[in-house]
Amino acid sequence: MSPASGASTTAERVEALRREIRAHDHRYYVLDDPSITDAEYDRLLRELERLERENPELADPDSPTCRVGGRAAEGFASVRHDVPMLSLANAFNTDEVAEFDRRVRDLLDLESIQYTAEPKLDGLAISLRYRDGRLLRAATRGDGQTGEDVTANVRTIGAVPLRLDPRAPGELEVRGEIYMTRSGFDALNARLAAADERCFVNPRNAAAGSLRQLDPAVTAQRPLRFFAYSAVVEADLATSQFESLQQLAALGFPVSSMVRRVESLDGLLGYFDELQAARAELDFDIDGVVYKVDNLEQQRELGFVSRSPRWALAHKFPAQEEMTRLERIDVQVGRTGKLTPVARLEPVFVGGATVTNATLHNLDEVRRRDVRPGDIVIVRRAGDVIPEVVRSVPERRERELPEWQLPETCPECGSRIEQVEGQADARCSGGLVCPAQRKRALEHFAARAAMDIEGLGTRLIDQLVERELVHDPADLYRLDAATLAGLERMGEKSAANLVAAIERSREVELGRLLFALGIREVGEVGARALARHFGSLDALMAADVEALEQVEDVGPVVAGHIHEFFGEPRNRAVIQRLLDNGVRWRAETAAQRDPTQLPLAGKVYVLTGSLETMPRSQARKRLEALGARVTGSVSKNTSAVIAGSEPGSKLERARELNIDVLDESGLQALLQHPGN
Repeated sequence: MSPASGASTTAERVEALRREIRAHDHRYYVLDDPSITDAEYDRLLRELERLERENPELADPDSPTCRVGGRAAEGFASVRHDVPMLSLANAFNTDEVAEFDRRVRDLLDLESIQYTAEPKLDGLAISLRYRDGRLLRAATRGDGQTGEDVTANVRTIGAVPLRLDPRAPGELEVRGEIYMTRSGFDALNARLAAADERCFVNPRNAAAGSLRQLDPAVTAQRPLRFFAYSAVVEADLATSQFESLQQLAALGFPVSSMVRRVESLDGLLGYFDELQAARAELDFDIDGVVYKVDNLEQQRELGFVSRSPRWALAHKFPAQEEMTRLERIDVQVGRTGKLTPVARLEPVFVGGATVTNATLHNLDEVRRRDVRPGDIVIVRRAGDVIPEVVRSVPERRERELPEWQLPETCPECGSRIEQVEGQADARCSGGLVCPAQRKRALEHFAARAAMDIEGLGTRLIDQLVERELVHDPADLYRLDAATLAGLERMGEKSAANLVAAIERSREVELGRLLFALGIREVGEVGARALARHFGSLDALMAADVEALEQVEDVGPVVAGHIHEFFGEPRNRAVIQRLLDNGVRWRAETAAQRDPTQLPLAGKVYVLTGSLETMPRSQARKRLEALGARVTGSVSKNTSAVIAGSEPGSKLERARELNIDVLDESGLQALLQHPGN
């Protein structure tokens, strides 16, 4: 045999081993149906490792041998999601599910909806980006807009394919859940205990902690699994959620066998009851079920509201509850001055975690639940929901306990406590005089979803405020390395890194800057909507309440908060100082002109029935681009109803209210000559 033919034979054997091992991985992790023993699998893997070691020219980063973990990382880089990884709205009872189904039917103008129902795994959301069939990047959800690059660690998880079936699209993003089985969790904790290492509290924490190891070799030793639940592709993979999951399974991804297609509200609730009954028998934790409108075109038509899609809902299982003693009630001061009573509890294990603190919301809730320091109380925790005190157990009182009273002055700064008549919330009147408000405002300003100043954490902010080095966000941009190096736990390198992070934050998207300012009730999504609508900070600051209400999902209350914020001279002074100190914003698809001057500004339209010339979602976008609002229900404020073929009850409602009805030719005329 010639050397060339020997090399060819070795290369062929290496490729054959890789194919065989990938097939066994698929049977084990995806099909849950292994066809060989662990010992035989190990023999194949060892042979492949030997051949690759002896023939380094045959190295391939996607080889099964690379799953054992590469070099340790210094940290995790930030990844900006091309399509945001939004959270889901939650339902905790059948009435809320019924309202979700009714709202979807009304918006789509259909009598019945087909849904895909899926188990809601209690794990860690992950995004997997593939290009030409190879795993390119893996990122955590993070804040929904920006996550962490954990590619090296995810490559060690056997359930995640490194190469896809040749039929896979050229660009594919798969989203799913990384989790740990209960049996795997028990085995891991037993191994950690035997090594006298700290054990994990529950499988979810174990999965999250394992994925975020800086050394991928450690992650490789953890029993992590993966389920796919959605696909983001350049071209459509399928026309429905259910078909999309089937396609993902065909490409080699593990998909839950408990996914069902169901019809209407009865189907949703029947599925919920089925999974709740099976929950205890599963080898992995689920904390509820997820309902999604099955038809993907209908999903696009429904769109999104705030931070969640209108077409999906998480129906949570009933919360877990335990009893413990309430030791005392403290008051926390938020960045807007809001005072929140916090219960300090004897530690109690509930909902998979040890709880020592729980929210009491406000004084009215403390009274309604009859909660007093010294009481035995019932504590509830459901999944990731913040623990709360449900009520006291008065019959367990050993003596008469006095009612808890809200302090008359702020515990942080001594300023007067204000409580507006008719409102439950009490607030500190100190404003930026109050160190707690300053600290929380600075934490918010520096957060990843805002200015993303890495390294500016709570302890450091505490020192900056207490030493009177920083009074408002603009002061951050006057800090130097020498000043920072003089603080506790801050060396020269840490100080230099923080100065560099502050410098990087001077260039920021307008939406992030608006969110960072901490305007009351303006979240990330709302801030980006304001940025896109007005296009510049000056235009937004000059807008009146009526103009602000033209922004999507900005109602009268939020518009009032925004107008009040920019009307306050102190806030304007801070903004000017930020600009003077070099902060510059970038527009996010800024409006090209005053939205109130668009030809259909102030008009309200409702779409019903099927359109032949364009999808309803496209018609909605074109109307909105001309300044119109498109809503899902007909009212006296509706300017016209646009009816395609097979219109539903909205057409009848329009006739009852004597509202204009346009057919498809009328829609075309409106889009072409909106000013007429």
